[in-house]
Amino acid sequence: MENTENKTAPTLDEILTLEKKVWTALVEGNAEADRALLSPDFLGVYPTGFANRDDHVGQFADAPTMARFELSETKLRVLSPDIVLLSYRADYQRPDAAEWEAMLISSLWERRLGVWINSFSQDTPTEAK
Repeated sequence: MENTENKTAPTLDEILTLEKKVWTALVEGNAEADRALLSPDFLGVYPTGFANRDDHVGQFADAPTMARFELSETKLRVLSPDIVLLSYRADYQRPDAAEWEAMLISSLWERRLGVWINSFSQDTPTEAK
């Protein structure tokens, strides 16, 4: 176990920057970037069911899955200096779609061996704004 003494928790902006990298990978269709941000034991809880890291990265098999996104209503809950929960609203548009969709997302980030990785995400669909 890592020594957590003298460690400071990350700021909302630091974790939000990481979360936006996941979304940017979805827009760019960059499976390698997505894989690097997710822990090997990643668990996604989605309306379609459970997903592991390979499932999440596998969505890039054909093309990018998002065209645009906006993140708002961000909240950071510090569970420890090495574990934080980011919750937010994501409004997004899929490629070739005219309509925007929206989800409320909770994303668990952990500092492992000095690197922040996403180990859990839960998406809850909601009405678009």
